[in-house]
Amino acid sequence: MNVRPSAIIMQGNSILTLCYCYGETEVYALPGGNPDPGESLSQALSRELEEELGIKAEVGKMICCGEVIWPQINKETLHMVFETNVLSGEPVLNPAHTTALRIAWLPIDNLSENLLYPNVGEEITCFYKDQLACPHIGVIRQPYIAS
Repeated sequence: MNVRPSAIIMQGNSILTLCYCYGETEVYALPGGNPDPGESLSQALSRELEEELGIKAEVGKMICCGEVIWPQINKETLHMVFETNVLSGEPVLNPAHTTALRIAWLPIDNLSENLLYPNVGEEITCFYKDQLACPHIGVIRQPYIAS
């Protein structure tokens, strides 16, 4: 099982996502990535944010975690989502480190209208309304979309 830390970066009432297009489907990914050997989750997340978006960030507390299981490609990933604060820089895509098409700030109140990766929009909304019962959410309902 892979482990992928990702960031919730807030601006006003919106979160930062990276927009990808797979076939005809737009997917809005929380920024993050896989740890390199010897990296902690927070180190990996900080590195990914600097590489992909050119920002220095402080990784805060874990908001939620859950598993994406795709039997179609025999792949499982444990997603761990962290509150993250930008310390310096403005997010700008670095095409050398990401295939994202653009940055998209999605309002928290409209997260369910978009396909997120990981698909935790409901949990993020509940967290910011102080209604998330448990940080471990189990299996995440994540549709598999072939690229």
